[in-house]
Amino acid sequence: MKNVGGVERLTRLLFGSSFVIADFFATIQFEIIFLIVGLWGVGTSALGYCPFNGLLGRNSCPVKLDKETKEVGA
Repeated sequence: MKNVGGVERLTRLLFGSSFVIADFFATIQFEIIFLIVGLWGVGTSALGYCPFNGLLGRNSCPVKLDKETKEVGA
């Protein structure tokens, strides 16, 4: 189940890729941190799922309802 929507996916992709690019210019002490943070952002953007959003109960995906779905009690 996806829980990362359009704008959040784009934001994660941009920030994640910028961290991966910054990894090339970082010193050895920060290189691994930048790489992990960057790959996390790019990975969650590509998959559309973030475990932390699931733990926090966040969902930025638009909700799609079927036309046949009826309200409860109708």
